[in-house]
Amino acid sequence: MTADMLIPDRPVPRPRARRTSPTAFMYDAPGPRGRRRIVIGSIISAAAILALVVLMLIQFGANGQLAAERWTPFTDVRIWGYLLVGLGGTLQAAAIVAVLGSVLGLLLALGRVSNRRWLRTICRVYTEVARTLPALLLIYLMMFGLPQLGLNLPTLWKLVVPLTISNAAVFAEVVRAGILSLPRGQTEAALSLGLRPWQVQSRVVLPQALRNVSPALVTQFVSLMKDTSLGYVVAFTELLYRGQVLASYLHLLIPTYVAVTVIYLAVNGALTGVAALLQQRLDRKRAGSAR
Repeated sequence: MTADMLIPDRPVPRPRARRTSPTAFMYDAPGPRGRRRIVIGSIISAAAILALVVLMLIQFGANGQLAAERWTPFTDVRIWGYLLVGLGGTLQAAAIVAVLGSVLGLLLALGRVSNRRWLRTICRVYTEVARTLPALLLIYLMMFGLPQLGLNLPTLWKLVVPLTISNAAVFAEVVRAGILSLPRGQTEAALSLGLRPWQVQSRVVLPQALRNVSPALVTQFVSLMKDTSLGYVVAFTELLYRGQVLASYLHLLIPTYVAVTVIYLAVNGALTGVAALLQQRLDRKRAGSAR
């Protein structure tokens, strides 16, 4: 009997699974040199932005734009109330476009992944064309083209319809990316259980896809908020239009647009924070499932 036969069998230890970052599938984590370059680049960028702000303040001061009397009107609550009415119009238009664009984008995304070739072709052509055309051009078509055909839409819809056409294509691509990111085995498993294709999409695929792309959808809503500033073209009462009217009335161009900028930063910053929270929540779930 050999010595090897006297040694009892031991379970072979398995190598521990390497924990990866939840976003490791998107890009490789930078090494020490890469992190150092990122820090240096961030410092240089912050210094350049700070220097630009300082130069702007110096120029404003040299031209009398920082004088107290030019900013005193913005201590009046009525001025901010006037601008907030415009913000209400911006949120109204953005909400309508978000709902209509999301529904149309969802249908386009489902058409893009359909088994029917003719449907995929139609949805693809629409998506590519709508993403190529500028939203401002579509607004001009609503203003000058449709009235010649005897169709004159209300002011709100002259802004909403063009933005819906443009943003639906973007929403469609975001949702389609979420659908394609899911493992194909889930669809096959659901079909093998006897679910119909529409049941697979509505009960299995879409809930996961929409949850995965929810941060991107919120980010797109931030971009949509900025697109509503084109409402000044059709004289729709939104934030930028109210800012233009107020600047003409007070003859205070820079202070007025600074106030408008502050409002945009507050609203879009809040939405960006929501997107960041959603992304962190998804990252925690992915990290928990990877353990």
